[in-house]
Amino acid sequence: MASEKRAKPSRQEPVFWSLFSGGGIVAAFLFPVTVTILGIALPAGWLPTEAFSYDRIIGLVRHPLTKIFLGVLVALPFFHAAHRARFTIHHNLGIHGAKRFFAAASYGGALLGTAATVWVLARI
Repeated sequence: MASEKRAKPSRQEPVFWSLFSGGGIVAAFLFPVTVTILGIALPAGWLPTEAFSYDRIIGLVRHPLTKIFLGVLVALPFFHAAHRARFTIHHNLGIHGAKRFFAAASYGGALLGTAATVWVLARI
């Protein structure tokens, strides 16, 4: 019986998996609702247009809870995509050599996207 050495998972792995899971939840539930309301119902005339006037929307977007919602709506799918890309490259494509590079590039891109989102929301 040959004993195989298994690599120990990193201590950060649960954090990345939880960000992946959160991004999947957002992509599955919050994106479709947001797109349905803003991309379908409003242009189709199913909602009152005065409810979506500029003054009302800018007031809504400036509210801290709305900023948190928009931040989650944008940031978590970044991490979901980063995790999916990293594991696609590693497991499905079989590229094992530059494992740390791909992890740094994918999660670094997600961090940059999140930082840009926070910056934009802070300026509103």
